[in-house]
Amino acid sequence: MVNKEHKDRLFCFLFGREENRKWTLSLYNAVNGTGYTDPEEIEITTISDAVYMGMKNDVAFLLHCHMSLYEHQSTYNPNMPVRELMYLGKLYDKYIHAHTLNIYGKKIVPLPVPRLAVFYNGTEEHEDEVLRLSDAFPEGLDAASSDVEVRVRMINVNYGRNRELMEACRPLSEYTWFVEEIRRNRKDTGIEEAVDRAIDHMPEDFEIKGFLVGNRAEVKDMCITEYNEAETMQMFREEGREEGEDRLGELIKELLSRGRISDAERAAADKAARKGLYEEFGIV
Repeated sequence: MVNKEHKDRLFCFLFGREENRKWTLSLYNAVNGTGYTDPEEIEITTISDAVYMGMKNDVAFLLHCHMSLYEHQSTYNPNMPVRELMYLGKLYDKYIHAHTLNIYGKKIVPLPVPRLAVFYNGTEEHEDEVLRLSDAFPEGLDAASSDVEVRVRMINVNYGRNRELMEACRPLSEYTWFVEEIRRNRKDTGIEEAVDRAIDHMPEDFEIKGFLVGNRAEVKDMCITEYNEAETMQMFREEGREEGEDRLGELIKELLSRGRISDAERAAADKAARKGLYEEFGIV
């Protein structure tokens, strides 16, 4: 059975936990070309209530005057700059209160420098790119006419991509192998068995294997939930063309946020089921 209450993703489970800060540090060094060595210097600051489509999927931390906000996405989302901007505001508010800073005084308040990244591992082909808030501005207007710009680096972390990055961060490379192995297994078996096979067939010298084996049930729940979400989103995109993405999207978001994955799947595929669910949640 799927644990419908679990809101985390495997990426965050690996790179956003206190006990795994050495992997977080490895990822940070690989992304930024730095060489920090002490994981104890990392302060995890992830926002516990940052929810998107019912999944908490961000990893935030402080390290040497930098505030990093990392997101994992299995579907391409060009709206990440505005989402990251909203999360960043929450993180700065949290930082200011934690350090008792006075932003209303005459002295400038020192703040950590934000570093924003999205790690994409969806099945659709997408190259690395920099997503900008100004991409969403009305046609003919750009960053030059705005007092605010946000840049988010999107990195494709599918197996076989960004080899230099993978060589610099072994846990990330092993994570991409694991995801690809699940996809291969999925061709001839169910998702639950596909995850079990991937864990069992993982090479013994992989750094993350012990952690995955020790948390097998939780890992399986997260992988199954992510897989179901990805399938639901695909059905949503197909049905949304006919019915209107805003209305259907609101319904899917509501259902996933409540852990009602089976209802979300029915809503994406069955018009009669959608009608009843629209009425249940008062979506017109």
